Amino acid sequence: MREINPKLKQYIEANIFPEYEKNEKGHGIGHIQDVIQRSFRLISQNHLTVDPNIVYTVCAYHDIGHHIDAKQHEKISAEMMAKDKHLPEFFTEEERKIIQEAIEDHRASSNHEPRSIYGKLVSSADRNNTVELCLERSYRYGKKHLPGATEQELYERAYDALLAKFGEGGYAKFYFHDEDYEKFLTDIRQLLQNKENFCKVQAEYIEKLKQAENANC
Repeated sequence: MREINPKLKQYIEANIFPEYEKNEKGHGIGHIQDVIQRSFRLISQNHLTVDPNIVYTVCAYHDIGHHIDAKQHEKISAEMMAKDKHLPEFFTEEERKIIQEAIEDHRASSNHEPRSIYGKLVSSADRNNTVELCLERSYRYGKKHLPGATEQELYERAYDALLAKFGEGGYAKFYFHDEDYEKFLTDIRQLLQNKENFCKVQAEYIEKLKQAENANC
């Protein structure tokens, strides 16, 4: 993190990070900061040779358009980055193309492998790595996009979505070695073995989150 251009970091923190207040919590600034930290941890663990400024920028912009259209957010986010008139101060045209493509490629359900190491890095860092985070983000996503659904319907939707994503043969890909993610896969796949039990566990966890949030109000 110390290698990042301080002027670039200052610009992004002041002008890009506040945009994440428009997203639901699962794709808010906390998630972005987590993806940044995980990306640099993966770089260290896997001894990757990359430009830290490009990594930081890809992570910072990758979900910025999520509130506009969740289903096409990777394309929208990439377009918003490409239109940012301040980035040419920090990157060449070729570097900005790499950043744009990495943002476009980061989504787990993409029909193609990321075109560069930067796309693979943010895509990997973007994956959930704890069962608790998985339970929370899948619930909040359904709550926002299916406002008329019952709680049970939200839990069942989350189960189906997570099974398709993280179950055996699921579409979520991880491109680097990471012991935390490997443990997470073992844990979430065990939970996904039984739909009824999954819904029960998620309901209990979401209720705890709601109680904690109400206590802080």
